[in-house]
Amino acid sequence: MHINPYGADPVNLAADLANRRPSTAAELAERCGAAGLVVQTAVGAADLDRLATTLDAWEKIVDASDEHERAARLNRMLAGAAAYPRLTDHAGGWHLHYRDDGRPLGEVLTALIAVGTAMHLSGRGMHRLRRCAVTGCAAVFADTSRTGRQRYCAIRCANRDAVRRHRSRASTGGDRSAHPHLSTKR
Repeated sequence: MHINPYGADPVNLAADLANRRPSTAAELAERCGAAGLVVQTAVGAADLDRLATTLDAWEKIVDASDEHERAARLNRMLAGAAAYPRLTDHAGGWHLHYRDDGRPLGEVLTALIAVGTAMHLSGRGMHRLRRCAVTGCAAVFADTSRTGRQRYCAIRCANRDAVRRHRSRASTGGDRSAHPHLSTKR
């Protein structure tokens, strides 16, 4: 996986894996490959277990109550994922890897997720990792929007929330006085 300067690829992979956790080693390998991660070793049950532990810790970073708690949790994850960065050209161009050669996929993902999340948050803002604003949707997403105000995990949830707000207004009988911003009186 080529890590972009803001960590979007690894943090989006982390969100995807957290939102829909792989149930088999084969599924994990397939999804990592589809995300552009070069899988160098056989993937097994130990990798799934390590990923589950990593994602549990990562979701605590997502749900942190403030920036300082988020940074402290992420720093613990980074410390536990110690691997020195190295240049490699195995995928047709020089890029950084945050892994030692021959490491199991679970360990590689821990380092990749930790470093990618740190790059994303430090490059874009500590608030740019959160859960969807729609009630009933607990999906995690990395805010990669230009403005940093993304509230929903997907367009589907944004549309669902817009429909809910519309129906809520309609159920009040369309009374514009209840919504001063909709009033035509000046």
